[in-house]
Formats: sequence, structure tokens, C-alpha cells
Amino acid sequence: MKKSSMLQVELGNRSYPIHIGEDLLNQAGHMIAELRPGAKCAIISDSNVMAAHGERLLESLSASRIESTQIIIEPGEKSKSIAVLDSVVSQLLAARMERDDLVIAFGGGVVGDLAGFAASITRRGMDFVQIPTSLLAQVDSSVGGKTGVNSSHGKNLIGAFHQPIMVLIDTNTLKTLAPREFAAGYAEVVKYGLINKPDFFKWLENARTDIFSFGASLTQAIATSCQAKADIVAEDETERGNRALLNLGHTFGHALEAMAEYDSARIVHGEGVSIGMVLAHQFSNRLNHCSIEDAERVEAHLKSAGLPTKISQIPGEIPSAEELLDFIAQDKKVSRGKLTFILTKDIGKSYIANDIAPAEVLAFLQDALEK
Repeated sequence: MKKSSMLQVELGNRSYPIHIGEDLLNQAGHMIAELRPGAKCAIISDSNVMAAHGERLLESLSASRIESTQIIIEPGEKSKSIAVLDSVVSQLLAARMERDDLVIAFGGGVVGDLAGFAASITRRGMDFVQIPTSLLAQVDSSVGGKTGVNSSHGKNLIGAFHQPIMVLIDTNTLKTLAPREFAAGYAEVVKYGLINKPDFFKWLENARTDIFSFGASLTQAIATSCQAKADIVAEDETERGNRALLNLGHTFGHALEAMAEYDSARIVHGEGVSIGMVLAHQFSNRLNHCSIEDAERVEAHLKSAGLPTKISQIPGEIPSAEELLDFIAQDKKVSRGKLTFILTKDIGKSYIANDIAPAEVLAFLQDALEK
């Protein structure tokens, strides 16, 4: 058996483990059977993930005599919709899944968010297991209990906090990711260094090549990221305080995704976060909170990972600064009309900035669009 590690998200009687290792899909059935003896499972996944990894999961469940059903959605951000959610819930009910059965979210961030939300509202709440197969999902969206779907008004505006009962991370699933998707997930890894772990960011600058080559540094990067998120979630589960720091780059990034109508041909989530983190550091510099050298260092590292760092790199028509500001104003990080951003005083020294003047953001966006 190959080496694996386990972390714990500490939430009292709702605490849950995060298992990280190679070939853990082969052990999924055994681990689920121990966790919930006698439960049936509904696997919610997309067609790409099932084609690449479904056979291993199904064989593992079968070996542990776990009855399962499959609910397959189309890949991509556009599946995070009310219409697809309705279809998924209807299929869960048609499969006669009971409240004590389990939902398995098997895929990337879209699948995890959608499946977790479906679990939270089906029969007034079913438990679910996260088996993330993308780097972005493994280091971010599978941990912490944020679930939901998108609205025409913005990203993730419809959802609930619903914690999984286990996260199972098989690092071998990453080997089938397209390079673009792997790089997009890496943006979320970098985020943890920029929030409050400057030594981790420095380590990433040296380890990036090994990470992208699936070397030993990859597992270490995933484990460090998961632990960082677990610590913040344990402190502030429902984002009333410091959990908001996890949104570094996301206020700008979500606006860019919304303006592109969640078209993955134009931009995927991690790319939005990459551009958003650069913008957050540049905006911090504009406010005299962060040095230009730090902003340039962040941009250089993300660029070295093959990630976009400028709004102008998004294909297709780019809206005006005024239109982008409207998307920002729809974001969840807005409270009573006041704009909230995660800004920084240095690499690894981010903070929550409340009541940012819209006029300052507009002027900054006008300049950013010219670059």
C-alpha cells in the first residue's frame, strides 16, 4: 500500500478527515463502508471524470458491497445552475436515496459545489463525501463546506454551508488533467502563501517545477494547502471573520468570470483568481499598502506557472470598467452596498479591507484595462 497522510478539519462533532495519497480511489469503498456501514451511494460526477477514473471507484465500491447509482452531468462551469441542480435532486429522489445514504461528489470544483448543495437540500440534508479529482478542488473547494450554484447575477450566489463527512484526495487523478486545468488549480495553492504564509510562497517559487512535474513536492503542496484551509475553517466556519481571507483575488476574479458568462473557453476559475490576485496586489500598491516589488514578484510567479495575469489576456470582448464594477458590486463580499476586498501589506500579510470607495476601484480598473 502506498503512503498516505491524514489531516483533520476540527469542527466539534462535525469534524472530518482529509486523506491524501496515491491510489486512494482503490481504497474508497473500504473507507466509505467503515464510515457509514450499510449506506447506498449516489455518485455525482461529470462525463470526463467518469471516463478517466470511474471504473476504479465503481470497482472499489463493488468490492466493499456498496450499492451505488450514478448521476452524470456535463463538464464545465455552466452545469452549476439551478436547472442542473433540479435535475440532480430529482435523480437522487428517483433513485430512492434515503437520508442515511451518501452522496459522493466525484470530480472537480463544479461537481463538488453542485453535489454538496444537492446533498444539503435533498431530504432536508444528506451527508456527502468529497472525492476531488482536480488540483483546484483538492486544495480548495472540497474542504470547508461551501456549496452552491451560480446565478445570472453572479458566481455562487445560491448555496449553503454543508460540510462533507470525509475528503479523499487521490493525487494520481491529477495526471489526467489538462495542463491548463492543473495550472488553474495551482493558483489556489499560491493563494495560501499570499494570505499568511510567506515562507510557503517562497518555497513554491523554488518547488514549482517539481510540482508541475508531479514530483514529491506536489503532495507536500496539497497537504500544506489543505491544512491552511482547515485551520481557517475551524476558526471561522461561516465566513463571519478571517475566513474571508480565503477570498484573496476572488472579488476581482469572480467579476471576470461573470462578465465572461462562465465560458470556460475564455476563463476558468483559477485563471480568474490568478488575475484577481495580481490585481489585489496592484490595488494594494495603489493604496500605498504594498510595494510594487511585491506586486511584480506575485505576477512573475503566476506567469511562470503559465497563468494569465492581466485582464487583457482574457479572449473576447472585455467590458468597460463601469461594467466590471457592477459585477463586483453583485459579489457576495458586498455588505449593505459597501465594497469589501482582501488586500495586502506584504506577501503573506493579507487583510480584510471594508468600505472601499467605489470611485477608487473604478479608477484602478480603468488603468488596469489599459495594460
